[in-house]
Amino acid sequence: MMDELELLKKDWKSKESEHPKLSYDELYGMIWKRSSSIVKWIFIISIIEFVLPHLVYLLPSAREGMQFYEDLGLKNLMWGITIVQYLVVFYFIYQFYQRYREISALDNAKELMHKIIRTRKTVKNYIIFALSMFLITFLLIAIGIALSEGDTFIHALNLEEKAMEDSIDNIKFVVVGVLIAMGILCTAFLGLIYFLIYGLLLRKLGKNYRELKRLEI
Repeated sequence: MMDELELLKKDWKSKESEHPKLSYDELYGMIWKRSSSIVKWIFIISIIEFVLPHLVYLLPSAREGMQFYEDLGLKNLMWGITIVQYLVVFYFIYQFYQRYREISALDNAKELMHKIIRTRKTVKNYIIFALSMFLITFLLIAIGIALSEGDTFIHALNLEEKAMEDSIDNIKFVVVGVLIAMGILCTAFLGLIYFLIYGLLLRKLGKNYRELKRLEI
């Protein structure tokens, strides 16, 4: 079904249209408003995405789970990665806010096209970073388990020592393999979610860019 913008563009170009013809400025204004709204939603979703997972840490079980990293000797490393991740995520959220402010204040089609391209690039870089950090976390846990001593491994995973005295290496191999597989699958699933949410918004921005380009011809 043709959306409102397509209908209005058709009316604008058609010499025999029964509807009032829209000017270039009116059509540009519609595209500008839609682009501004899309970038605003990208900014809002990025904040929600950052806040929601951290609500889990308020649960006692989640806080106790942090002991797992300390048992594997990964506590300091994970703290360092977390700090870097926070700084980068805050940077991207700030960039989304800046893109929204910039687009909201534009009155030039060429500038708007430039900002749309810039916004799409920023979102893609953010997605690549988020997925990379997610996968790296799984890989670091797998490496920590692979390099852990027998007693540390048993304690970290709450295993029964008597039931596995002669098979620690075998169990470590299985656990590491499962973690790597889970990391890949979970990263792919998260990528699908990003594709559905951010990808939809990026496709709309791309459509707006093409509409602007046609107006400029």
